[in-house]
Amino acid sequence: MLSLNPFKLLRQEQADSQQSRRKQQIRADIAARIDEPLLWVTAALVLLGVVMVFSASIALPESPKYSNYSSTHFLTRHVISLIVALALALITYAVPVAQWQRLAPWLFLLGLLLLVLVLVPGIGKTVLGAQRWIPLPFFSLQPSELMKVFVVLYVADYTVRKQDHMQRVRKGILPMGAAVMLVGVLLMLEPDLGAFIVICAIAAGMLFLGGINAKLFVGLIVAALSSFVMVISLSEFRRQRIFAYMDPFHPDHVSGKGYQLSQSLIAFGRGEFSGVGLGGSVEKMHYLPEPHTDFLLAVIGEELGLVGVLIVILLMFWLVRRIFEIGRQAIALDQTFAGLMAYGIALWLGVQSFINMGVNLGVLPTKGLTLPLMSFGGTALLCNLVVIGMALRVDSDNRRLMRGGR
Repeated sequence: MLSLNPFKLLRQEQADSQQSRRKQQIRADIAARIDEPLLWVTAALVLLGVVMVFSASIALPESPKYSNYSSTHFLTRHVISLIVALALALITYAVPVAQWQRLAPWLFLLGLLLLVLVLVPGIGKTVLGAQRWIPLPFFSLQPSELMKVFVVLYVADYTVRKQDHMQRVRKGILPMGAAVMLVGVLLMLEPDLGAFIVICAIAAGMLFLGGINAKLFVGLIVAALSSFVMVISLSEFRRQRIFAYMDPFHPDHVSGKGYQLSQSLIAFGRGEFSGVGLGGSVEKMHYLPEPHTDFLLAVIGEELGLVGVLIVILLMFWLVRRIFEIGRQAIALDQTFAGLMAYGIALWLGVQSFINMGVNLGVLPTKGLTLPLMSFGGTALLCNLVVIGMALRVDSDNRRLMRGGR
């Protein structure tokens, strides 16, 4: 017969209880350091993006352009990019915010160097008339996406360093304006007007939130808008896009510059309220060009309907709003650089999402920008998750300071 030792059973129960309390404490510590809702919303957008990239790209190998690819080619590459991006996001989360501030000027110079290299014949790769990628052994690097991260860091650092001069044009605004214009010139040589618009919005928004004089800010916006109008008016290609945007179904546009927009609107029309069902899109069958990148939202609208589109919009809105709140908390805790960095991340994700959604829905002229966290694109996905890691680090530091930490 087995004899049960009551003291041994009591010790075992106490050990199990202590282990359970330790696990609960670890979970509580993690919850106290990490914004779990922000993680879950990010995960929801990323996972929905994986599903929709697969759905949007599964038929692409049937076209001559992608005839050498398998039906899972883009899904496999997207998942590999996601794994690498998650690893880099974890590393980014572990880097102190002060270290990013020290590196900001050097990273900005690195971004300028990469933007120059991508224009060098034999180094940059041209796709559909745009020279935006540097081919590497396992993937293609898009410097304009990295530059968005570097601009966020640089403008935050510049605003902190020049805080006493932000009300002056010569010492405060002109140097930053010159830096952004240099980036703009390099981007327009690719050309990549979409990335330039996003970077200008990031810089202008951060300067405004950093305390720039209201009159100077208005002047800056007027100058920027005038520059964009001039760029568009001097380009026959861009003027045609504007005309096509105004009437995409006109016989002169529907098979030309208005083709993408007209097919996108047809996709939303087919989706109606609840969609035709996952995988049931017709527009992705070689009607809508590149449905897995710039026009992923149109495929979502067709397959998941208005419900799916509203879910994406609400999740993205919540994400951007939460990161703005993280920045506000950091500013309130006298962590100016961290707060401005969070503001810049929120501006980037918010502005680019707004432009992508506006283009898909016909609210804005057609412009090549991906939907953050969701569209196919290795460098874009990597940069999106890296800045989410930065935002989570700022939030973690905020929580520690509010608990009385240093």
